[in-house]
Amino acid sequence: MDIHEYQAKELLARFGVNLPHGGLADSPEQAAATAREIGGDSWVVKAQVHSGARGKAGGIKLCRSNEEVWNAADSLLGRTLVTEQTGPRGKMVSRLYVEAGQNIAREYYLGLVLCRESETIAVVASAAGGMEIEEISESQPETMQRIIVDPAVGLPAFQARDLAFKLGFESREVAQVVKIIQGCYRAFRNLDATMVEINPLVVTNEGEVLALDCKMGFDENALYRRPEIADMRDRSQEDPRESFATDRGLSYVGLDGNIGCIINGAGLAMATMDMIQLAGGEPANFLDIGGGASPERVAEAIRIVRNDDNVKAILINIFAGINRCDWVAQGVVQAMQQTELDVPLVVRLAGTHVEQGRQILKDSRMPVVPATTLKEGANKVVEVLNKGLGPEALMEAAQ
Repeated sequence: MDIHEYQAKELLARFGVNLPHGGLADSPEQAAATAREIGGDSWVVKAQVHSGARGKAGGIKLCRSNEEVWNAADSLLGRTLVTEQTGPRGKMVSRLYVEAGQNIAREYYLGLVLCRESETIAVVASAAGGMEIEEISESQPETMQRIIVDPAVGLPAFQARDLAFKLGFESREVAQVVKIIQGCYRAFRNLDATMVEINPLVVTNEGEVLALDCKMGFDENALYRRPEIADMRDRSQEDPRESFATDRGLSYVGLDGNIGCIINGAGLAMATMDMIQLAGGEPANFLDIGGGASPERVAEAIRIVRNDDNVKAILINIFAGINRCDWVAQGVVQAMQQTELDVPLVVRLAGTHVEQGRQILKDSRMPVVPATTLKEGANKVVEVLNKGLGPEALMEAAQ
């Protein structure tokens, strides 16, 4: 689960991370009032959306007067911001963060991520701040510094201090940097985060070290014990398809294609999407119904996929182990009886009770196109999609 910049800053401030003075605004009037309260002669108005690269998309504006703050807020609020990370759908701007402008001397990058390979927290930093970490690693790999934190020991001051010196911070700045690095680590550990990123971490002309922009992500499986974090969830920033599926206990990732995919198991899902692309199609989603799915769960999955207007055909690919093909088949029939399915449906079943499942589909006399292998299923769903087959033609293909 991601949160907004202003929320991440609220959390990191509790752990001693030094931040510029700022405030939240949801109207131009409030933005201008916040700027007057902050004081000074420059302010930054930031669109609060779950995305990086906001500056490149015009979502961050530097202002030199209250009038400029008002105009910047007016131009951003209610706007759909499209960045490199949002995709063409973009994200709606409904909140702004107004922050004091800074006289920046140098910029750095600091990130903490969960290293699954070593089962530890990794601290990644660079003297090339202000860029995405992918750009830094590609264009300036020599600036990258990385340390692994021993979970039994934590992040001691000497380790953070060594990192600060390697990044080129001056002696008078190191104590501030150590406090920020350790604060980020404690926030990561104590709040069940999966990512903490400060980009850029800046040194001002006055010698102050500040976290200018912050991001945090959290493990959704741990939210039950972090209610204060769960309350920060902003559903308006999430793909509505994904939110709808998550609320019903289904794993869903929306994509940009037109072939809906209902599968059990992440590995099989990825293989299915690859096979669809090899057949000349484009998957519209990744939906994993999991093991032991009931007919009702399968029917719900079909309805969720069909709610996406971009979906023009559906492929159900089940390799049943704990799950059962007859349950899946019952769910397919149930969904088609309850809701008129107006797109072609191809079903490939294999594994536990496969013959019973195939017989249920055959006896239903519904326009479900069967397939016996993954390759056949992918080819058939692309074929029926491209041909635009109607119900009668699909019934013939189903026999």
